[in-house]
Amino acid sequence: MGSSRKKYLWGFIIICFLLIGGFFLYQVMGQKGSNQRFRTVKVERGEIRSVVTATGTINPVITVLVGSQVSGTIKALYADFNSRVKEGEVIAQIDPAIFQAQVDQAKANVLNAQANLLNSRANYENAKANLVKAEVAVLDTKRTFDRNLPLLEKKVIAQATLDTAQANYDTAVAQREVAKAQVESAKSQMESSRAQVEQAKAALKLSETNLRYTTIQSPVNGTVISRNVDVGQTVAASLQAPTLFTIAKDLTQMQVDTNVSEADIGRITVGQDSTFTVDAYPERIFRGRVSEIRNAPIIVQNVVTYDVVIQVDNKDLKLKPGMTANVSVLIEHKEGALKISNAALRFRPESSKKEGPTEKGKGDLLKRQKVNEGIKSSQRENGRPGRVWVLSPGGKLKPISIVVGITDGTFSEVVSGDLKEGMDIIVEEISKRKGGTGSPPIMRGIGK
Repeated sequence: MGSSRKKYLWGFIIICFLLIGGFFLYQVMGQKGSNQRFRTVKVERGEIRSVVTATGTINPVITVLVGSQVSGTIKALYADFNSRVKEGEVIAQIDPAIFQAQVDQAKANVLNAQANLLNSRANYENAKANLVKAEVAVLDTKRTFDRNLPLLEKKVIAQATLDTAQANYDTAVAQREVAKAQVESAKSQMESSRAQVEQAKAALKLSETNLRYTTIQSPVNGTVISRNVDVGQTVAASLQAPTLFTIAKDLTQMQVDTNVSEADIGRITVGQDSTFTVDAYPERIFRGRVSEIRNAPIIVQNVVTYDVVIQVDNKDLKLKPGMTANVSVLIEHKEGALKISNAALRFRPESSKKEGPTEKGKGDLLKRQKVNEGIKSSQRENGRPGRVWVLSPGGKLKPISIVVGITDGTFSEVVSGDLKEGMDIIVEEISKRKGGTGSPPIMRGIGK
């Protein structure tokens, strides 16, 4: 009986060792039995579009800021948000009382200046008459002196009489000079009065102009998109004209001002088609055309962009000023192009990363370099070089050099290379382990 129990005990121990050894062997074989698999996609034909994406703001083509050139209190408003206005239509009125008083004062100044001109003109005529009188006196005293001179020689008159005639003549000449000076002075005064009249008229014209400026008129036909004042508000135009209204000339024609990065601006040309969406109508695609590429750079935090203007029809008035647009400018479009996934161009086998090339691999690498050099030199204008990987019939990785054309960010066009529609190309390397993950069976009932 005792020997029988010993046999069972040794048998149980042996079975335990076998189970433990089998479990460890199972784990080791499971770790060593891994292999590599690859995820592939097919080369296909289809449409491919190369686009430049950007964000922008929708604005009217022509926006007019209506301001005030005079300061004052808003007395009345005749236009509001979304009002349709015509050129010359009154849209606001500034209290004109002060400006009307200035006009009245300027008119009075003109009348006063004109009266001064009449007075100075009369003085001028009087001065000219005095000059004529002085000229007559000179002639008269000159004749008296000339008559007395021979009489003195004949001893008919005394020397005192001649001296008196000489003094009268000299006095008359002096008075003539004074009269000439008075004429010049009266003439200058008259010219000054005439200038004062013109100055008063100019001041009157300025006052009348300021009075007209109190009536704000629309400069264009359009729609009021913004009103910045209310009745009773005081506007100050001391430094710059305050904006009272913003008027869009034509809301049926809009433009999208987009910020295109400097890396993409070289691909944009006037006339290219574009599409965009706005948050207000996320399912609708709006279409436009590039109308202008502005040269002024926009620099924000060392990022350089350029304003590309896209012309858009807005006949249904769905687009409103200030909306944010997500724009795509069509650079190139091809139908039926041979295309591959961009993931295939980014794929690189792990083995090629870890191991250096063998002698055969070096030869293949040299051949690929020569192919790439030929691609770069002869087909540079048609695309850029690339490389994809396929599985050979023997299950080995094989690289294929290609020339890549336009891309839409997901797929790229194959311009040339040994690829055909329907071929499988590798996009990802996946590692899987052989065998199951279950636990080895457990012996039940032993030792009972």
